[in-house]
Amino acid sequence: MKKQTIVAMEEFYSRYPQMAYMRPQIESAVAEITARVEKGGKILVCGNGGSAADCEHIVGEFLKEFYIKRPVPTAMREKMESAYGEAGKYLADNLQGSIPAISLISQSGIMTAYANDAAPDLCNAQQAYGYCTDKDVLIGISTSGNSKNIYYALLVANLKGTYTVGLVGQKGGIMKDVCDVTFAVPETETFKVQECHLPLYHLICRAVENEIFGE
Repeated sequence: MKKQTIVAMEEFYSRYPQMAYMRPQIESAVAEITARVEKGGKILVCGNGGSAADCEHIVGEFLKEFYIKRPVPTAMREKMESAYGEAGKYLADNLQGSIPAISLISQSGIMTAYANDAAPDLCNAQQAYGYCTDKDVLIGISTSGNSKNIYYALLVANLKGTYTVGLVGQKGGIMKDVCDVTFAVPETETFKVQECHLPLYHLICRAVENEIFGE
């Protein structure tokens, strides 16, 4: 891991000592997510309710600058300016390095069509079947760990060779048995679980960003 990644992790363990027991899982997940993105993979995220809002949050942190600057690489800048002149310079000056990420819960067309025509609890699983490859990552978020529409998506992703990550509450639920790595935070009440999930996924986003774009 890069120096600033280690700094970020130590800061997290200092601020949230109650989650320090997840250190091996965090380091493993960051390494695997980074490796898959660097091989051309993407990150898919799904959740319900407040966890659906977390999906949007996570995707936003991955798709644009989060903690460090991500300038357009020199080769791409030159290509943009050569192709489009002033417009290309504007693009190069303002676009940012991006980590490919998709929030499955944002795909309202397919979700409503599939819920109406087929099986509502397989809305995420259908997208996982269409999107997932053996280069990708699927993050499923459920405070109980028992959300069937997340569980089914993880099952499909596993069969596709996708790296599966679960963010759940203390009990883990049914998701704990089907994810490659499960982050069971030390709370059981929904809002308290969500309060733990936020700094945890911020750390993961920051660490992956730094591993890919940092020095």
